[in-house]
Amino acid sequence: MPEYRAHLDFDISFVNGGGLSGTGFRLDLPSADLDEPAIAVLLIRHLGLALVDDVQLRSVRIVAESHRGSRGVDIDAPGGGVRIVDLSHRIHAGLTTYPGLPAPVITPHLTREDSRAKYAPGTEFAMDVITMIGNTGTYLDSPFHRYAEGPDLAGLDLSTLVGLRAEVFHLSDGLTAERRGIRRETLVDRDVRGAAVLLHTGWDSRFGTPEYAVGAPFLTGEAAQWLIDAGAVLVGIDSVNIDDTESGGERPAHSLLLGAGVHVVEHLTRLGEVPPRGARFTAAPPAVEGFGTFPVRAYAEVPA
Repeated sequence: MPEYRAHLDFDISFVNGGGLSGTGFRLDLPSADLDEPAIAVLLIRHLGLALVDDVQLRSVRIVAESHRGSRGVDIDAPGGGVRIVDLSHRIHAGLTTYPGLPAPVITPHLTREDSRAKYAPGTEFAMDVITMIGNTGTYLDSPFHRYAEGPDLAGLDLSTLVGLRAEVFHLSDGLTAERRGIRRETLVDRDVRGAAVLLHTGWDSRFGTPEYAVGAPFLTGEAAQWLIDAGAVLVGIDSVNIDDTESGGERPAHSLLLGAGVHVVEHLTRLGEVPPRGARFTAAPPAVEGFGTFPVRAYAEVPA
């Protein structure tokens, strides 16, 4: 179904005095046929305002545009059921995920032709060997990736990896080369306790190119600490790293999140197809002992 947002300017006055004004504001709408009084109510609810006296809207335009997570806008799924959005990059021989790390190599262990001599007529199999670093494709970091005493992939609780409530922050139209860091203030309007926080930056469009590694968006350390304090159980991003790889080797987001037992998923894709709220997220790696990072088949279950 198409989604709609209102672009508007506003002036709000309060019963007990004072006022609030905004220009170029954007607000999610449940449909395209709302009148201005209904939009004013949504604006009040989204901003969390009390004791409002009057709302004056100006330059209101309703456009077809994906929702970004305005509060107070709930849309019931019309058909019931769910659709699956695959959020993982495909892995293939020669894939460059993170510049400087080795690409996967896929070689046959048993070809179909050779297998015919080992099985009954008409029966054949292919068995292949893949050699790759754990940081390949879309992958999950366990605490062991950063801390020797932290749980490895085999030590992770599946309940923190499967069917998590997803809070998706659509940030692709708000990040710039001058402001790449995702700040705490951008995240504080959501209840993220027990949730997978997924950061949609749009950087996945550069995946597999040299541009992917340069000027990438990242999560600031202050924002990572806020997510920990707010009770998030997993944080994912569609960028080259959850930290700023151009900061001289510092990794505050990794250090804080993994130190608190919060999983990190990097190199997600297609987050633009997942609504801000209402989806379920899964990203479970194999239970490999003594290993900290491994590819996942990350996906979202979205109300259909």
